[in-house]
Amino acid sequence: MTVKTCIIYHSYSGITRGVAEQISAACGGELIEVKPRKNYNKLTVYPFGGIRAMRGERDPIDPETLDVSGCDLIVIGSPVWAFKTTPVINAALAALDGCAGKRAVIFATCGSQAGETLDIMRKALEEKGATVVGESVLTRKDVNDGAKVTELAGLVKAAGNPA
Repeated sequence: MTVKTCIIYHSYSGITRGVAEQISAACGGELIEVKPRKNYNKLTVYPFGGIRAMRGERDPIDPETLDVSGCDLIVIGSPVWAFKTTPVINAALAALDGCAGKRAVIFATCGSQAGETLDIMRKALEEKGATVVGESVLTRKDVNDGAKVTELAGLVKAAGNPA
């Protein structure tokens, strides 16, 4: 049986995209990049995006809905803004449809600490009926040395092939 994996992510700087691409290369899976309809820029990303993240707000996104009913495994990655998920990932989590009974692996990329990011993602997925079976925080150093990304790919492979 082939496991269908959806790898959903938001990436402002390209770091989270790079991790998602490495997971896809190692494990297979459809990459789904969620983007804000109105892009942040270097002057707005942290003052406005960070404040919106702290408040748990959602940005209008494309794709507007994310039907994962055809997937067996959901992988979701978010950058950390103000120790929380980005407003884009908040919207993506709300836009998920078809999660009931699915397994999920979540990850966050950050400078040094993920804060509440994984808790926010886990709670949102559990409320939609998914079970988080793996999670990882990757700091800038972890992404650069690659071992933690390989470990995350191993989590995804294991989640896709439960005993």
